[in-house]
Amino acid sequence: MKISICTISFRHELVSLTELARWAAENRFDGIELWGVHALNLGESLVPSIDSVWSQGVKFSMLSDYFALQGEEAKVLRRAERMFQIARQTGVSKVRTFAGGRASQVVGGHERADAARRLNHLCETAAGYGLKLVVEIHPNSLADTLESTIDLIGEVDHPALRINFDVLHVWESGADPLGAFRQLQHYVAHFHLKNVRSRRDLNVFEPANVYAAAGDREGMTPLFEGACDYESFFREAGLGDEAEASLEWFGHDARGILKHDRLRLAAASKPAVLIPS
Repeated sequence: MKISICTISFRHELVSLTELARWAAENRFDGIELWGVHALNLGESLVPSIDSVWSQGVKFSMLSDYFALQGEEAKVLRRAERMFQIARQTGVSKVRTFAGGRASQVVGGHERADAARRLNHLCETAAGYGLKLVVEIHPNSLADTLESTIDLIGEVDHPALRINFDVLHVWESGADPLGAFRQLQHYVAHFHLKNVRSRRDLNVFEPANVYAAAGDREGMTPLFEGACDYESFFREAGLGDEAEASLEWFGHDARGILKHDRLRLAAASKPAVLIPS
């Protein structure tokens, strides 16, 4: 399995992309998942920053952004086009987004149909750049349960649509991660890996808390020390060498935790089944 760090883990630090790539290479990471806002803020230094990452022998694995499924569509498409351009520059084949910002159970039929239509349009645009649009399984979205995610795949009905399988969020939804993976396997293009002390602590991953510099980090745990059973998941899932995942750490001591989890992952993951991209 190919493992990446996320630049979002370093969102509150003064650190360059070059420095992150050097550290990633030294600690046997295969890639970097680049947060869209970080890419945009690089401005004219984007291209030399990309070159500096490649020079360390590290690749970019995915570009992660958020495309609204409501509001002015032309504005969303302009941002998507820019992200797809950056994706081509960085050499990634996948751009991550969320399926809106409202729980599937409260979204009515007309609103859901409109969201699926917009996702289809985004997929069509991504395909024009040779990319896949990767929808993340995430609370308060149209991909917040296994059932809604399966329905959404059918509603969007586009070959460029893929799934970012966030193991913790699948577990949070009440589904069995292994069973859910087996049902979605042919659509999974990427994994997000993180863990939490208990279900009572899941609120630490709410966006308003995660993105706040002074947000609460209590309850976030190293990957194999939390309530979600990753040992069993990796033992049974049989992820192949070509499967791609990102360690999505939001807490303190990012370098220490990521290094620790990378070493544990090397021992836990066993090749068996290849994941199509």
